[in-house]
Amino acid sequence: MEYYDYLIVGSGLFGSTFAYRANKLGKKCLVIDKRSHPGGNVYCENIAGINVHKYGAHIFHTNNKNVWDFVNSIVEFNRYTNSPVANFNGKLYNLPFNMNTFYQMWGVTTPYEAEKRIEEQKKEIEAKMRKDGVTKPRNLEEQALLLVGRDIYERLIKGYTEKQWGRKCTDLPAFIIKRLPVRLVFDNNYFNDRYQGVPIGGYNKLIEGLLNGVKTMVGIDFFNCSRSYNTKEKHWNVHCPSFDIQCSNVVYTGKLDEYFNYRLGLLNYRTVRFENVVLDIANYQGNAVVNYTSYDIPYTRIIEHKHFETFGDDVYLNPQTVISREYSMEWEDGLEPYYPVNDEYNMSLAEKYKEMADQETNVIFGGRLAEYKYYDMAPIVEKVLSMSI
Repeated sequence: MEYYDYLIVGSGLFGSTFAYRANKLGKKCLVIDKRSHPGGNVYCENIAGINVHKYGAHIFHTNNKNVWDFVNSIVEFNRYTNSPVANFNGKLYNLPFNMNTFYQMWGVTTPYEAEKRIEEQKKEIEAKMRKDGVTKPRNLEEQALLLVGRDIYERLIKGYTEKQWGRKCTDLPAFIIKRLPVRLVFDNNYFNDRYQGVPIGGYNKLIEGLLNGVKTMVGIDFFNCSRSYNTKEKHWNVHCPSFDIQCSNVVYTGKLDEYFNYRLGLLNYRTVRFENVVLDIANYQGNAVVNYTSYDIPYTRIIEHKHFETFGDDVYLNPQTVISREYSMEWEDGLEPYYPVNDEYNMSLAEKYKEMADQETNVIFGGRLAEYKYYDMAPIVEKVLSMSI
């Protein structure tokens, strides 16, 4: 029976980065993934010569120079800057909310005028809350109105948020949208982080670099395996249809509730359905990300993938383009879980599962699904780099 220091369940960014670090420290690792490819949700599929983000758009951004230097030591990142556009009933607005947005919304040209408009509209919800005898926003709608006023909320937040979460804004907790970026400057860069980009050649290059020299097996479902912990010899015995191994530790990146066979009940997740279309035109929307913020448009956004890696007139070198319409949905069995549902029920249940996870012997739970926590990519890498291995 072969021995490993780590069995790593899932080859997404957490699992692959962990495997890279452990391998560099001389640890023997086996990475398994139930999908037919490594990379988790950052996996790219090449279609018409374009790296298509198969599981949704991924833009790496961070203020941490160590994290930026680390990922660039694996593969060089380009200079992509995330500057999404919102489409509301055919009219376009720049995101995040900045002076370009306020000019498009109201025709104002100075920060003073924009701030005055927002403050005037915030008074409406403040008066309503005083009348109701409350001092704190009771739901996402009230929180958003307190932050940006009614015009921005109605056109650029309400419909998009309700499509994304599958719930009315009045039924969503306020903490989901504690703050919104409001910039009184003409700046369409969505992120404030110093470093930002996409791997040159796509995210598969990053995963390949992280897993270089690490044994990796795809098409292996961890839950088709039996496992037991030998308390005397302090190792796990894992028996799968494809292999039998012993390992000192398990690194688990799958669904938190699934690990415990849903013993306390099901956690809720949101998922995304993608409608990919290859078009015989070089440039469909002129931008990587366009959000559709009116509720009557069923998809939340359209991604045009070539703009993540091709800039300026170079977009015309490829006469075709690939777009993805994204439809946010409630997760159900058989679909891919994407992100947790941040409401009181799920947060409470997740805490109970996390208490159980803390009691597991020599099992590390890491990543968005295993921690039931929304992570961007850079914090995942940062967390793994700081771990004792």
